[in-house]
Amino acid sequence: MRLTVIGCAAAYAIGTDAASSCYLVEHEGEAIVLDIGQGAFAGLAVRRAPESLTAVFVSHLHPDHCVDLVPLRHYLRYGVEAPPGTVALHAPAELPVRFDGFSGEPGFLADFAFTAHQPGARLLGPWHVTVARVTHTDSSFAFRVAPADDAVAGLVYSGDCGDPGELAALLRPGDTLLTEASFGTLPVPDGLAHLDAAGAAAAARAGEAGRLVLTHILPEADPEATHRLAAERFGGETLLARPGLTLET
Repeated sequence: MRLTVIGCAAAYAIGTDAASSCYLVEHEGEAIVLDIGQGAFAGLAVRRAPESLTAVFVSHLHPDHCVDLVPLRHYLRYGVEAPPGTVALHAPAELPVRFDGFSGEPGFLADFAFTAHQPGARLLGPWHVTVARVTHTDSSFAFRVAPADDAVAGLVYSGDCGDPGELAALLRPGDTLLTEASFGTLPVPDGLAHLDAAGAAAAARAGEAGRLVLTHILPEADPEATHRLAAERFGGETLLARPGLTLET
């Protein structure tokens, strides 16, 4: 199973290669995308024909995790004229209404085969996908993706999450943990459900992850210092996400 980072920026970024959260997971010729934040579609389309995606999973409704559903929708409808339902969309139940509202067009996401998240595991193509609620917004989710035959370790993706224990509970020993570390070595402000470097490391350590990949780090949070602290606290393989990073689980 292969993970490719398309975008890894937080709510805002500085620079020309600064797409927000978007992660391509491929296995046995099929592909799913975990989140599709601002600026992600262009890089995704270079890596994989968007109409070939099995599904897009959206963790929550903040724009840096879902707003590039707009160019994906336009591409499917007008670029390749894909039949409705070609790509499945798994997301919080409120997502279609949210997009109808800001687009002013009822049924804006009707080109996708939509399924509202329900916590639990399901078989999807060559994967088992587990959906779990996490602490961030009222409707935020993390995902575990693993081959249906469990031949190799899985991938746990945090979305945005403020509780390391929730991610640890989703992990199985040896999994790769791809997690936000938004505030890095900075204190997490009161009332914001996000992780810092120490929280990301705590989740990986408690869940016996085989690898920790840090993503969604604010520009002022010093990614290199974040990496050093998380690696020290976790004690295992620790990487910084960057666009184009490709890993095998």
